[in-house]
Amino acid sequence: MSVLAYNEIIPKTVIEYNGEPYEVLASHVFRMQMRKPVNQTKLRHVISGRVVEISFHQNENAKEADLSTMDGVYLYTKPLPAGRQGGQSWFTEKDNPKNRFFFDADAIGQKVRWLTQNAPVEVLVYKDKPVSVRIPIKVDLKVTEAPPAVRGDTATGGTKQVTLESGATTLTPLFINAGDVIRINTDTGDYVERVEKA
Repeated sequence: MSVLAYNEIIPKTVIEYNGEPYEVLASHVFRMQMRKPVNQTKLRHVISGRVVEISFHQNENAKEADLSTMDGVYLYTKPLPAGRQGGQSWFTEKDNPKNRFFFDADAIGQKVRWLTQNAPVEVLVYKDKPVSVRIPIKVDLKVTEAPPAVRGDTATGGTKQVTLESGATTLTPLFINAGDVIRINTDTGDYVERVEKA
């Protein structure tokens, strides 16, 4: 595990801060008047997703987090009993189906909505324990419900809300129909293109 100087704490690295893993989203090294240089960073907690802003001074450093990845498969999300929010999203290691684990749906709910059963994911492992999942930036999903396009309906900007096989909803152009396969950007939740016509 390498130790990073204050100016090596740059985007795409994962560091340990207060004993927890954080991904560096942004960094900016600057010097204020006669003071020593400072690295102003934006960090995202790998497990909770919480974003914090931390300044590292010239005499400070950070350990690179001992983070590894494994290939995983999404199984299902088990909701909590009626009236309660959340649930558990279950996964398994790709080559070892006996190794099953779950994350609270609250922690990764936004990601899970773009996954169908047996979808491949990348599992982040910290200190031998699965801590989070990464899903592909773009996924192809089948449209299960789409209202018919109404002639002259341009008041809504020429889009309509459709339901996907994963249960998520998104806005698409009016020409998308049930049965079409569309590509979604999982970062933004936006429609990208139609991959297959029904």
